[in-house]
Amino acid sequence: MRYFLDIAYNGKPFHGFQRQPEDISVQEVLEDAIAVYFQKAVTIFGAGRTDTGVHGKQLIAHFDIDTTINESQFLYKLNKLLPDSVAVRDVYRVNSEAHARFDAMAREYEYVVTTRKDPFLSESALYIIKPLNVEAMNTAAKVLLEYTDFKCFSKVKTDVKTFNCKITYAHWSQHEHKLVFTIRADRFLRNMVRAIVGTLIEVGLGKRLPESIHDIIASKNRGEAGKSVAAQGLYLTKVLYPDCIKNLSLTREELSLIHI
Repeated sequence: MRYFLDIAYNGKPFHGFQRQPEDISVQEVLEDAIAVYFQKAVTIFGAGRTDTGVHGKQLIAHFDIDTTINESQFLYKLNKLLPDSVAVRDVYRVNSEAHARFDAMAREYEYVVTTRKDPFLSESALYIIKPLNVEAMNTAAKVLLEYTDFKCFSKVKTDVKTFNCKITYAHWSQHEHKLVFTIRADRFLRNMVRAIVGTLIEVGLGKRLPESIHDIIASKNRGEAGKSVAAQGLYLTKVLYPDCIKNLSLTREELSLIHI
């Protein structure tokens, strides 16, 4: 039987979500806690991997187990085993062919900027003292929706077959001294969101014009975009799936049709 886990975590203590050979990761502490609960090793598969220091308000992972889970008991005991920096919000059974990564239809990130020194945001947002032109930043952000090839925002040394992503939403909103950039797409490249945010902030500071985004994307050159911002302000906030993943009778082929 396959189950999905709805996970939240503070990324500061971790070297990303995915298990590392020597450094602590979110996946490692989760698998260790699950192994204690079931008294045997269990491997989880995440919807993606966040980088060192990046936070997760929602990351979905799946695992297989040969017994029915008492979901409320599992959540209670697992959260007691986990450190304060990690929480499992929900667990639910899904189709045995459903995959946390490959069946995700969209992912959403937020990046938080504070324009005022705030001791409660010092480790969870980027502090920028200079004024930002939010209107110009949003004009530039709209340009992203016109393109699909985002090689210019990708980590240079990365093993991917395509740099294509379909961005469906990109917008800055202001909440007093906090600015939040929300971006949604079917997939993201490594370092992509932090590179986009760094570029948009340069627009907000008047270092670039909003229309320069066209040339940056067309260049397909990481060196043309802005510097990547710090990981501390980045949050994976949503991973979206079709409702049919909970239909236990569908075949893998039928599940695959949802992506066509």
